[in-house]
Amino acid sequence: MEYGQLGGNSGRFWTQVNTRNIIFKSNRVHDIVAQYHLMLDSMYGRNEVDCFVMMLFESFLGWNKTDFLLNKERTIDQSDLLRMHWALVDLQAYRPIQHIIGQVEFCGCTIEVNPHVLIPRPETAQLVDIITSGNTDVNSIADMCTGSGCLAITLKKAYPRASVTAIDNSEEALVVARNNAYINGADVAFRNANVLNLDEYSIGEQFDIIVSNPPYVLLSEKKNIMPNVLDYEPHEALFVSDNDPLCFYRAITKYASSHLNPNGRLYFEINAALSSETLRVVETCGFEATVMKDFWGKHRFIKAWL
Repeated sequence: MEYGQLGGNSGRFWTQVNTRNIIFKSNRVHDIVAQYHLMLDSMYGRNEVDCFVMMLFESFLGWNKTDFLLNKERTIDQSDLLRMHWALVDLQAYRPIQHIIGQVEFCGCTIEVNPHVLIPRPETAQLVDIITSGNTDVNSIADMCTGSGCLAITLKKAYPRASVTAIDNSEEALVVARNNAYINGADVAFRNANVLNLDEYSIGEQFDIIVSNPPYVLLSEKKNIMPNVLDYEPHEALFVSDNDPLCFYRAITKYASSHLNPNGRLYFEINAALSSETLRVVETCGFEATVMKDFWGKHRFIKAWL
């Protein structure tokens, strides 16, 4: 990679990657934003690119929205311009903006993310709202397939007196989750275990709430997944076989049937296309259950009780 100025005092900054030039007219904020729109609007849409730029200036320069709006004519130094360049290169390759800045805000918590964990989605934040709005006296929580730990951590913050256990089969994910618990000051017990075979582990506690956002995207749906997800997020946390797509729901529901306290609740995020089938799995294990919609109007959640 080369980096410098063109034409002596022209003020035109440039970078070159794999013979493809990205030219910023200047290091002025207005010109940087213009280049982002020129190169990304056709990929993401103008509004999304505006969000990306705002997130990058906040992460790289510590600017808030007011700072950004008031400083369009301001210039940034070359080191910050270089960071904006590499972010643009990454976005052209569909790298998620959350990976570029390294974190995402989730229910008031800062959750760090990397390719070992799923990026928390707004729908999952809605699941937190469903749980916290429907339960007051909570003393024990289990989060199955915790990934980044976002559910376990935010529920611990919502119920500070509750004991929270978070389980995942991926050691790499648990490294991320433990760090997220630390930076958010959440006392969560993390366990490395396969939720498909929970009987093999000594997780015999009783819980007031068991929650899970397990893998639920069918392998046959891969062709519909955007590159920013398919190329950068862990497939083992996303996909399930078309031959047995509800295996996680069956295993967790079976476990919950003997590990929920009286008046306890079981919550799932689900594949909207399999909502009826998932509901039957839960009801077959003796639960009463209801399917709930997300803010897009899709059947996204199940709440169940014995």
